[in-house]
Amino acid sequence: MSAETPAPVGADPVAPLLIRGGRPYGEDVQDVLLVGGLIAAVGPDLEAPAGAEVVEADGCIVLPGLVDLHTHLREPGGEEAESIESGTRAAARGGFTAVHAMANTTPVADTAGVVEQVARRGETAGWCSVRPVGAVTVGLAGERLAELDAMAGSRAKVRVFSDDGRCVHDPVLMRRALEYVKTFDGVIAQHAQDPRLTEGAQMHEGIVSAELGLTGWPAVAEESIIARDVLLAQHVGSRLHVCHLSTAGSVDIVRWAKQRGIAVTAEVTPHHLLLTDERVRQFDAVFKVNPPLRTAADVEAVRAGLADGTIDIVATDHAPHPRDAKDREWDQAAMGMTGLETALSIVQSTMVDQGTLSWRDVARVMSEKPAEIGRDEDQGRPLAPGAPAHVLVWDPRPMRRVDPSEHASRSRNSPFAGLELPGANRLTVLGGRPTVREGAVVAR
Repeated sequence: MSAETPAPVGADPVAPLLIRGGRPYGEDVQDVLLVGGLIAAVGPDLEAPAGAEVVEADGCIVLPGLVDLHTHLREPGGEEAESIESGTRAAARGGFTAVHAMANTTPVADTAGVVEQVARRGETAGWCSVRPVGAVTVGLAGERLAELDAMAGSRAKVRVFSDDGRCVHDPVLMRRALEYVKTFDGVIAQHAQDPRLTEGAQMHEGIVSAELGLTGWPAVAEESIIARDVLLAQHVGSRLHVCHLSTAGSVDIVRWAKQRGIAVTAEVTPHHLLLTDERVRQFDAVFKVNPPLRTAADVEAVRAGLADGTIDIVATDHAPHPRDAKDREWDQAAMGMTGLETALSIVQSTMVDQGTLSWRDVARVMSEKPAEIGRDEDQGRPLAPGAPAHVLVWDPRPMRRVDPSEHASRSRNSPFAGLELPGANRLTVLGGRPTVREGAVVAR
């Protein structure tokens, strides 16, 4: 086994580990003892068993390992941008112990064979758990349903299905998909974008697009699909998840749906919590993303929606691209941003440090609720005896300048390059086994 490849979880006995003096959920100082891949005890002044490693965590926040419901690992077929190995290393550095890998690969993850391959490669890499997301339609073409039941019944046990990157635009097909996944408690994760309203769109439709002379991407293109789909979900009695919600109107629609008991959940990305369409004035394609960066009013609305629970989770939509896909004229450049290694820092900066989320809230929106939506029973568990030992030790005190050249991801298209952000990962633990120490992956 190479020096950079971790042993698969459970491959050999895991030494006990005592995290001493940290603050679980940002609350009282307590120790956390990990034994045999499980949390053995949480409390003050715990004794370290013989042979245990002791990690001093004074001043640090102890959280359940983070779970990302929306990650593009690009493998199979897009390894120039990212691989399962590099993407999960990036995830571990960001504090994630599980990611859900989107289906827009080559070949598309629309069969049991492909999703099982993705799951196996995640197990081999060993940096974090990889849960494949299955495609809703064959080849993401939006014409006929993919093998939803076969993927659900496969070894990968797929429960999240999405054509992300494309909208399931046909309402009849969307209804059928919602009906189908209801039989095994699955969820359809919709990329809400009316294709007819966004033909040729290059950025958010508004004052900045008018001044720059770029074709606008109206907010209603997102909002109209969400409105349709929450009504379909209500009619069918099935679960709907809204990917990368980005507008104030979308927040209002989801809030309306939840007030009526419709089974809808929603996510916001770190970049939509911080950046606005003003960034496009630089014509730097690192800021080109789908859905586009919106206005300051939209940023304020999605922050409020996350704070009041209308938006359930933060998901990265980590979308790596090779340099030549971004170093082009704006209209020719690929859409997407990396985000795994900066996500928690952005949430700390925009929400925790502003007093709108507590660290316990962070655990909810970045660990517990994503695992619940994805029906990942092993992840997102509270820090309590008997839970799997998936743990993050986060130091909120240091400030660091984002340098994409230092990232574990194969791609460098981070929109946060050069920004000073708070927080540092001191330790990521997967199944009781450290994968990251002091921001560096653990050599084996």
